[in-house]
Amino acid sequence: MQIVSISSLKGGVGKSSVTLGLASAALQRGVKTLVVDLDPHADATTGLGVTADPEHHVGKILGRRGKPGSLSTVTVGSPWVENERTEHGRMGLRLDVAPGSSASSMFDRAQYKRSDLVKLDRAVDGLESDYDLVIIDCPPNLNTLTRIAWAASEKVLSVAEPSLFSVAGTQRTMTAIAQFERDTAWAVNSAGVIVNKVHPGSREHQHRVEELEELFGDLLVAPVLPDYRVWQRAQGAAWPIHRWPGVDAAEIAQRYTQILDGLLQPSS
Repeated sequence: MQIVSISSLKGGVGKSSVTLGLASAALQRGVKTLVVDLDPHADATTGLGVTADPEHHVGKILGRRGKPGSLSTVTVGSPWVENERTEHGRMGLRLDVAPGSSASSMFDRAQYKRSDLVKLDRAVDGLESDYDLVIIDCPPNLNTLTRIAWAASEKVLSVAEPSLFSVAGTQRTMTAIAQFERDTAWAVNSAGVIVNKVHPGSREHQHRVEELEELFGDLLVAPVLPDYRVWQRAQGAAWPIHRWPGVDAAEIAQRYTQILDGLLQPSS
């Protein structure tokens, strides 16, 4: 079971969008997937077509010590799966969501305790037979929730957009991951940078992508993700991009599939 955190220390870069794109690719590939929405705004939950229940959300698990595998008590299936079964006759698919909730805001603080960091790690322990992939959508800042996600993850993907401020934010994210490893007993096996919202033909964007390549080298994930309006329409409809019509949607979907395939390869 691969556990991956989608992070950024700068808001507005499309972190939840990347989570949804990878979830769409995983569904299309038949990869059994769980999305854990640690962002109190719960955008990934909404985008996956799930309405959080007052009794079933990730904050309920984080708020208590819990038992190994306890996250399964709050997970719900995404309607994306039922749509795939109904329209395309595909059986055996699994895409579940541990819904986000404002209740998680209790951990929206800089200071943390060691006992905080084990909460999600313990909650997903024992779910290996249920899922091939766990995607954690993190808040857009360096708080206890983000560190809880990193402690449970083998990989962290930092989302950047091709702008000066985002380049600086990505540097902060990668530095924070290294600092987290030095200050705690947890090690992140690998980290990478996904470049999102790239306008094809923009010289400024191309310059920023090249800058990110110089800064992060092999850590930069290929391919970059274009900023097409169709992606916003698909998200607004809470629909997987792999099932949205049109050439632009097909290109975005294909790029997410490439990223997913690379993500699922064992770390060297």
